Amino acid sequence: MSRSIYLRPWRVDITVRDGVRAPISQALLARTVSAALVAAHAPSPASISLILSDDAELAELNAVHMGKDGPTDVLSFPLLPPEAFAAGARAPEVPRPPRTRLHLGDIVVSVERAIDQAETGRGGQTGDVRWSAADELRLLVTHGTLHVCGLDHAEPHEEAAMRALERRLLGGA
Repeated sequence: MSRSIYLRPWRVDITVRDGVRAPISQALLARTVSAALVAAHAPSPASISLILSDDAELAELNAVHMGKDGPTDVLSFPLLPPEAFAAGARAPEVPRPPRTRLHLGDIVVSVERAIDQAETGRGGQTGDVRWSAADELRLLVTHGTLHVCGLDHAEPHEEAAMRALERRLLGGA
């Protein structure tokens, strides 16, 4: 099932794979994506895709794109360089028909992994938080969106900045 939710200047295209049931509404997930795009100074108007899937698909994507075995909770596939998201940056000049949106990238989340991490107390930014599956899914969607927008956590200073922004976007969660 696919659905587009418009939150000006964004279009969030949400696809829910067969058999996947999210513990939170698509509208709230779209608002979560929108808030992260605003915070990351994403060029607009733009679209982004959010795919709610399961461990099997994430394991396959993780092997193909990251060279790692087993499922992961979220993968992001950005289409623009990180410089496109700098505060005040102009959207890259990409030829496109009038009144179309720049596509920023795709986020794929394992709802199955989010539920498991929340229920077993392996959620949150530190991997030791027991909270609702809805909160864990919001964190993963926020995290994936920030990766599409060029944020990373490979270096300690990057991780601190990204984690602080996630906390702020999630309301101190």
